Amino acid sequence: MAGETNLDVLLSRMRPVLKDGEYVFCTLPHPATPDLGALAPVGLFHEDEGLTLILRRERADAAGLPYTGTFRQVTLSVHSSLDAVGFIAAVATRLAAHGIGVNPVAAYHHDHLFIPAARATDVMALLDSFAR
Repeated sequence: MAGETNLDVLLSRMRPVLKDGEYVFCTLPHPATPDLGALAPVGLFHEDEGLTLILRRERADAAGLPYTGTFRQVTLSVHSSLDAVGFIAAVATRLAAHGIGVNPVAAYHHDHLFIPAARATDVMALLDSFAR
């Protein structure tokens, strides 16, 4: 099934969902071979500098992995097309206008935002304002 590309539809139907728990970004140098089963990352990315993992804070703590900052995950519950133009830009611009950074991750069905844990309430109010 193809995802939505119309920006107005995406913004008005995104229905943000704040996931439970806190997440962190950790990095491991190459050649890293972490126990991905134990860490259960929700995301990983191979960069020239090392392997980046996005995982639950408690799993990083248990593994002794360092991180800077804690984040909450917000899933934008609209099936956005990977070809959609301007969706994340519009969201990031609205958050930036309020001094809130965002780390977006595009997946096949939805876009996900990792936002500062301390600003979760503010982010949800700002995202909900798109539907009005």
